[in-house]
Amino acid sequence: MDTMIEDENLPEGGAEVENDADAVAAGPTHSGFVALIGPTNAGKSTLVNRLVGAKVSIVSHKVQTTRAIVRGIAIHDNAQIVFMDTPGIFKPRRRLDRAMVTSAWGGAKDADMIALLIDSERGLRGDAEAILEGLQEVQQPKILLLNKIDQVKREDLLALAAAANEKVNFVRTFMISATTGSGCEDLMDYFARELPEGPWYYPEDQISDLPMRQLAAEITREKLFLRLHQELPYASHVETEKWEEKKDGSVRIEQVIYVERESQKKIALGKGGDAIKSISSASRKELSEILEQPVHLFLFVKVRENWGDDPQRFREMGLEFPKG
Repeated sequence: MDTMIEDENLPEGGAEVENDADAVAAGPTHSGFVALIGPTNAGKSTLVNRLVGAKVSIVSHKVQTTRAIVRGIAIHDNAQIVFMDTPGIFKPRRRLDRAMVTSAWGGAKDADMIALLIDSERGLRGDAEAILEGLQEVQQPKILLLNKIDQVKREDLLALAAAANEKVNFVRTFMISATTGSGCEDLMDYFARELPEGPWYYPEDQISDLPMRQLAAEITREKLFLRLHQELPYASHVETEKWEEKKDGSVRIEQVIYVERESQKKIALGKGGDAIKSISSASRKELSEILEQPVHLFLFVKVRENWGDDPQRFREMGLEFPKG
């Protein structure tokens, strides 16, 4: 049959195969940081999770879900690629908004490469236009990523790519789908090849620099957004207050959901506590899968008026508190 492999085409024994693997491992290593920027809800977190191959950043259909830079670490060939999932860039209105946008641009300026992700369905309308203007002053190599290509006609994609490249000198343009993975292998090949030669920044088995307590809080915040996205405003924040490893191999986690008003607390709890129970169940299930151990999760909702003006809350989120 055509699919049969003849014995004479195989190496004798396993030594030759092992030596080939050693040769690859012994080759020059590459490493570097890729800042993923773009408008809100363009699919940055979905793409980072796809490229890393594991969940390192929370995802929801609510815009401005990512609040601080999350670093997802991927190994591809001999390269360690550190993706910086930045908050969506938009016109800020509140102090928290300003901190998020400042964090996004700061991450871009610290990276080896910048990848601008554009939602192909939305095109260059709104915030995308302002981001392109801001990128004109950034010196690092810039990559254009057109996302959701399965939703847009080819001729429209080509026109969108041409319009963006007229405004910014992108060194490469990739057409991808963060949801299906289309085009992502070519993208990873490019990053692995083009990032600087050098030692890896993180251990091989590390996929994020986010502390587990903070990741756990982010998981719960995601479930909060998914459950109450039409009812609860952005004035909510989750913190992990206690983390206790039990003798039976399980972990007890206590978290607090902070809101700004008593009316918001009632929304978070839900009628008869149904909302908080649903959020807790979904978060506990995912945390158990991530930690690979039983999780006992206890959620509390507290009112903290104007927490969005509290410097300590910004530090907890990994953001710099903007003055004024």
